[in-house]
Amino acid sequence: MLDTVYRDFGSGYVPRWHRDIIDLDGAYLTPARHTLVVAVDEAGEVVATGALDSRGPAHPPNPAHVAEKYPSGVTAQLRRVYVRPAHRRRGLARRIVDELLAFAAADGGYRAVYLHTDPAVTGAEPFWRSLAKVVHDEREDAGGGQGIVHFDVPLA
Repeated sequence: MLDTVYRDFGSGYVPRWHRDIIDLDGAYLTPARHTLVVAVDEAGEVVATGALDSRGPAHPPNPAHVAEKYPSGVTAQLRRVYVRPAHRRRGLARRIVDELLAFAAADGGYRAVYLHTDPAVTGAEPFWRSLAKVVHDEREDAGGGQGIVHFDVPLA
């Protein structure tokens, strides 16, 4: 996960955005309604990740109408769906998302599944558009907002 924030996002570790990456147990393993999925290769190297938690998008930095539509507690937010470049285009991200959605459905308390992505990350936007519906594209805002695209993922 840290490799991704440095390599793909170019931001490096920013505590207010990436604290969960440092505390995976507290963020995804200990809370009963949260989970973390990890894919490893034959050598035991982590090649893909995905997480889910019960926190809706916060305002700020996200638009107020998005935060209101996806309140914490009843929204499953997909996070940290990352695949190392050498392992992309093999269906790993889709399999991880399927596992996360199955977890959310089994929980029974989620009414919606939400995620946001940075379209500057290679392949991210087309991948999410193939699985989800855009609910807000900040690039269309006056000034471009943060440039983030917000999605609603069907909870089947």
